Amino acid sequence: MQANRIEVNGRQYRLPTQPTVVVCVDGCEPDYLAQAVATGKMPWMKRALANGTGIVADCVVPTFTNPNNLSIVTGVPPSVHGICGNYLYDPASNSEVMMNDPKWLRAPTILAALADRGMKVAVVTAKDKLRKLLGHKMKGICFSSEKSDQVSVEENGITNVLGLVGMPVPDVYSAALSEFVFAAGVRLMQTQRPDVMYLSTTDYIQHKHAPGTDGANAFYRMMDGYLAQLDAAGAVIALTADHGMNAKVAMDGTPDVVYLQDWFDAWLGAGNTRVILPITDPYVVHHGALGSFATVYLPPGVDPTDAAGRLSRQRGIESVLTRAEAAARFELPADRIGDLIVVSERFTVIGTSAAKHDLSGLDAPLRSHGGVSEQRVPLIVNRPLPDLDSNRRFRNFDVFDLALNHAQ
Repeated sequence: MQANRIEVNGRQYRLPTQPTVVVCVDGCEPDYLAQAVATGKMPWMKRALANGTGIVADCVVPTFTNPNNLSIVTGVPPSVHGICGNYLYDPASNSEVMMNDPKWLRAPTILAALADRGMKVAVVTAKDKLRKLLGHKMKGICFSSEKSDQVSVEENGITNVLGLVGMPVPDVYSAALSEFVFAAGVRLMQTQRPDVMYLSTTDYIQHKHAPGTDGANAFYRMMDGYLAQLDAAGAVIALTADHGMNAKVAMDGTPDVVYLQDWFDAWLGAGNTRVILPITDPYVVHHGALGSFATVYLPPGVDPTDAAGRLSRQRGIESVLTRAEAAARFELPADRIGDLIVVSERFTVIGTSAAKHDLSGLDAPLRSHGGVSEQRVPLIVNRPLPDLDSNRRFRNFDVFDLALNHAQ
């Protein structure tokens, strides 16, 4: 073991010599930044892009929150860390469950390894569903905006977060849930000065507001102000996203949905297949559990290749892959996906049965994610990186490599 390095999941990272903040902006399609910068809403970001490093990278498919946040903090794809969705079918227990429990995690995190080497580490996430995964075996501060009034030294490494931040507990369906993350990050930098901090937001705004709209620009203006404060404190800032975001509507503005369970029930009979939507989490009001990625468990005797051929002719479907094909193409754990992986086209989402999706909470045209069409994300560092090989393929989970190995 080298004195100034750690090795995590086969990748080496230098220990930071400056405070380092890695930010995952949930749902940050690169055009959000382009529109806000171009209209003067993000002066700090404009300077960072001019004087630092701005790359468009690929995130993990499925382009959902849990797989990508865990790829970012482990530095490897889901085939290694095991988190392949927000939600999965567990054949061992014959049940459908959330992937929020660290028992599903198969790899250590960079955050825990840094803390083990004596670094002061802090994690702030918007939704509590990610907290235990991100903070798994990590000594340090780790809390969520959502449960910021329920912290303890034993569980979170900190007390009185509301007093520190000076904000009330935000509503889970609000821009304030993400603003609390940034405000907490600034206050932690001012009071604790962690060596490494990971900030992860929620995509409530991106689900409701397209790039360049007033709602989106207000959010990015807010974010820019907090990033400027972290920069002024001397932090290396490395920013990426867990996935992009696209409109998922027909020309009349209604959700464009392929109801996959209904399709299979019509072909093979009700109750013979199981369609899993890995976007599913406890917070479905803004997307109705509709995303552009699904996995299907077929009944015995049905040839997956034949089923894939039939389904690929369905309108709105971009690709249908067998288990082996999907595990190889998208770097997924083969034992945690179904017989088929289904990806819909850019403007289309996948549902189970029409009767099972409550879309009454949608008060704006549906915007969602999950497919290859939401794979391109920003990868930005507020430092020039002249030694970087600009011809390589960049992934969002390279962000700690850039922040620790190139930007210090």
